[in-house]
Amino acid sequence: MQHLKNDVPSADNVLFVFYDFETSQDTKISETAKLHVPIVVCLQQLCTACEMQDDYEQDCERCGKRQHSFFEDPVGDLLSYLCEPRPWFKKVVVIAHNAKAFYAQFILNRAILLKWTPELILNGLNVV
Repeated sequence: MQHLKNDVPSADNVLFVFYDFETSQDTKISETAKLHVPIVVCLQQLCTACEMQDDYEQDCERCGKRQHSFFEDPVGDLLSYLCEPRPWFKKVVVIAHNAKAFYAQFILNRAILLKWTPELILNGLNVV
C-alpha cells in the first residue's frame, strides 16, 4: 500500500471556468408546467497567472478575456467555447453553483443530442 502524499496538486496547467445560466419560463409544456429555457450564460475564468487579480475586465496573458456572455445559443456556445484548444492548459475545470440541481440538465441534454457519452458522478439523482 502506498502512503498518502501531503502535496497539493499543481494548478499551473488548469483553467477554471465558473458559469451561470439565466432562464425564462415562457414556454408552456402543459396546463400546469412551463419549460425552463436558457436565455443567456455568463462565465468568468481564471488561471494561476490571474487568480489574484480582482479586475475581471483586464485580460490575462495566459487565459485571455476573463468574462464572456453568450445569448444566441447559450448552451451550444458555452460548450463550443469550453472545447476550444488551449495550448497553455491541460485541463479545464468547469463549475456552476447550481449544477447538481438544475444547470447540468441543459449541458446533458445537449450532450445527448451531440451523441456524446459523458461520465457522470451521481449522488442519488443529483449530478455531483
